[in-house]
Amino acid sequence: MLQLDAVTKTYQGPQGEVHAVARLTLSVHAGEFVAVRGPSGCGKTTLLLMAGALLRPDAGTVRVSDSDPYALPAEARARFRAGHVGFVFQQFHLVPYLSVLENVLAASLALPAVDAPQRAAQLIERFGLRERMHHVPAQLSTGERQRTAMARALLNRPKLLLADEPTGNLDAASSKMVLDAMAEFAASGGAVLLVTHDDRAAAYAQRVIEMGGQS
Repeated sequence: MLQLDAVTKTYQGPQGEVHAVARLTLSVHAGEFVAVRGPSGCGKTTLLLMAGALLRPDAGTVRVSDSDPYALPAEARARFRAGHVGFVFQQFHLVPYLSVLENVLAASLALPAVDAPQRAAQLIERFGLRERMHHVPAQLSTGERQRTAMARALLNRPKLLLADEPTGNLDAASSKMVLDAMAEFAASGGAVLLVTHDDRAAAYAQRVIEMGGQS
């Protein structure tokens, strides 16, 4: 489902080059839940952004569902990303002036589907947000915001789910709901790549990869 071959990303820092990711090779197969751990600054988020076709690597190749998203022009890559990859971030990235329903449906803008409203309603129900459907993010708890983000990530039935510290700000009950959903997604044939510092979250994974510090 996801294949990274010798991917490398370097940034220019105040002290010179920072090798965020250096020649990393990683596979995540359909039905697999993989966690990535490592100290802050070791390149975990950079890895996810490259895997999700949001950040082009300086070298190496990325393949999602056996396709190279970076070989596509920007608009086609955005459509590919919308149809194949779901993202869940620690800071949620919800649109502040949209309701829960509208935030979930925002995922369908790049990939319209006739059943998007019905699927959005089903996901909102699944994540216990029916009573909050017409609330904006400022009216939600932290856990409700993350559950909204999770529903949005699943709307387009992606094949790959990328999660960056999704339980970092959550209480135990909300963490369990989000992680159970990820485990269910993998069990149904999807692929999950999770970046986390949380031992409870890593315990859900079938495989845990440790990344080192900056070089």
